[in-house]
Order: sequence, then C-alpha cells, then structure tokens
Amino acid sequence: MPDGAKIPGKRSQTVAGERLKSFVERIEKLEEERTSLGADIREVYSEAKGSGFDIKIMRQVVRLRKMEPAERAEMDELLDIYKQAIGMA
Repeated sequence: MPDGAKIPGKRSQTVAGERLKSFVERIEKLEEERTSLGADIREVYSEAKGSGFDIKIMRQVVRLRKMEPAERAEMDELLDIYKQAIGMA
C-alpha cells in the first residue's frame, strides 16, 4: 500500500489525496516535457534531412553512440560473422 493509504481519519485521507495529486501533476508535467522534446528532436532530424543527411543512418548512429563500446564491438563482430555466413562479406 502507498504511504498513508490505510491511515484512518479524514485528515490522513486528505494528506494522501494531496500526495497522490502531487504525483499525478508531476507525471503530467513530465509527459508534456517529453512531448515537447519529441517535437524538438523531430525538428532537428528534419533540419538535418534538409541539409542532405540520411535520417535513417543518423538514427542508427545515435543508437550506436548510446551503447557501451564493448557491447558495440560484440554486435559488430556478430554482424560480421552473420554476413560471412550468408556470403555477404
């Protein structure tokens, strides 16, 4: 049970309700920020596309940069092995 959820008395219920409302409002604000950030990111990709960059490749580069170097190296190695296995290399 959440803090204050089973505390008897009207005042305790009010405090729990206020805390719950605070959580909900914080989540709503973060959702709004996420939406705004998503729009900003789309705008940057659009700008890059207008400059002649391949957006699909840029998204892959962003994904790769998020990876740890060892994880990325392992993925590259497996990709090479798979490509060799099917005659692509």
